[in-house]
Amino acid sequence: MRNEEIKDVQKINKLPIVAVLIGGAFLAILNQTLLATVIPHIMEDLNLTENTAQWVTTIFMLVNGIMIPITAFLIETFTTRKLFLTAMITFVVGTLICAISPNFAILMVGRVIQAAGAGIMMPLMMTIFLLIFPIEKRGSAMGTVGLVIAFAPALGPVISGWLVEHYPWRALFYIILPLAIIDVIIAYFVMRNITKRTYPKVDISSIILSTLGFGGFLYGFSSAGDYGWSNVFVISAIVIGAISLTTFILRQFKLAQPILEFRVFQDKIFTITTVIGMIAFIGLIGAETILPIYMQNMAGFSALDSGMMILPGAVIMGIMSPINGRIFDKFGARYLVIIGLTLLTVTSFLYTRLTPDTTLTYITIVFAFRMFGVSMIMMPATTAGLNRLPNRLIPHGSAMTNTMRQVAASIGTAILVTVMTASTGDASSASEMVDGVNTAFYVTTVISIIALIMAFFIKGTTPTEDREIVKQQQPNKA
Repeated sequence: MRNEEIKDVQKINKLPIVAVLIGGAFLAILNQTLLATVIPHIMEDLNLTENTAQWVTTIFMLVNGIMIPITAFLIETFTTRKLFLTAMITFVVGTLICAISPNFAILMVGRVIQAAGAGIMMPLMMTIFLLIFPIEKRGSAMGTVGLVIAFAPALGPVISGWLVEHYPWRALFYIILPLAIIDVIIAYFVMRNITKRTYPKVDISSIILSTLGFGGFLYGFSSAGDYGWSNVFVISAIVIGAISLTTFILRQFKLAQPILEFRVFQDKIFTITTVIGMIAFIGLIGAETILPIYMQNMAGFSALDSGMMILPGAVIMGIMSPINGRIFDKFGARYLVIIGLTLLTVTSFLYTRLTPDTTLTYITIVFAFRMFGVSMIMMPATTAGLNRLPNRLIPHGSAMTNTMRQVAASIGTAILVTVMTASTGDASSASEMVDGVNTAFYVTTVISIIALIMAFFIKGTTPTEDREIVKQQQPNKA
């Protein structure tokens, strides 16, 4: 029965399904950083501090991090078609609320609803791709996913940087809205049911614990910039988050049908590649959040300048992701990831030398090399880890990698912004304010070095060999 299902899935017309999935995921992930460049404009329009305004980006990633663990359960409960359409319609509703939001509170409500739909998209797309493509072609397929996962966030500031120069920032959502509606309409006709339903039992306690765990951490880290690390609310939020997350993890091991299967971390390579993906995403999203603030508030550049600075790197990312996928299919992930993390480390260090007079050319070239490196890390590392898992664990593996990446980006960005503001203190001059940005990139450099060291422990196996490893491990897991 199982072989027949896999054979039928292999025979389906992949092109329309892939196109609809990529379109929906592209719009969903685009919204992670769509507002990054316009944060200074939102601060001015709604009278907000930096730490408050960055929540328009952070809350999106946080809710993604809360929703994604539940996605493995949703994939095993609902049909592929129904789940995708529900996720996209939810995203459309959130986008509409953001577009008509009169104040910060309504904007946040819209971002939360947007993220609830978007959080389902990436693990669902990755799971479907891993099921409809044979293992020897997964690298190329996931290279396309890599284009979405990295090119879309990079493109967000470019689009918003240009639009905010000519239109109010709410116009961004009016552009996304019709595109999302079109994707829903096309999906209604072309989406097929791919995933297998096992109807697991929902565990409400796990959902509550994961929400408190991830939410507590982020609130604590984000609020530290405004209230200080010794503030009772900051400490309480972090402690509650730590206790809830620990309880959540322990509970998953006791459940017959866990919401999120943490046993995937029993594979060392999966664990290493997941951590590397987390660090790479911190480097990607953190830079795209901090650099526009530095350029517009400290170096005198316009929003369009900060958006255009990202464009060459975004183009390189888009070109290289599919190419790196094909390289992965032939040679595996190890050397791609090592080279990519080397570039990420070097470019992070180069950004520790910023001044109010740093040229746009310097910032742009360094960022282009940075994105070239990130394109070698994201999907090769993720695919290498997921190839280690049997098909029954792929929904949990893809949900886990996306969860860890999104939460790492949320907490990492919050920490970097906190480091930046805390290092600046009561500085009044531009040069003193830039010192905080440089300090944030010192932190990024250190964690990039840690990831680079870990990359040497990725085994140099090809995807075909990884399949044999999985087969050998399956009897032990049974």
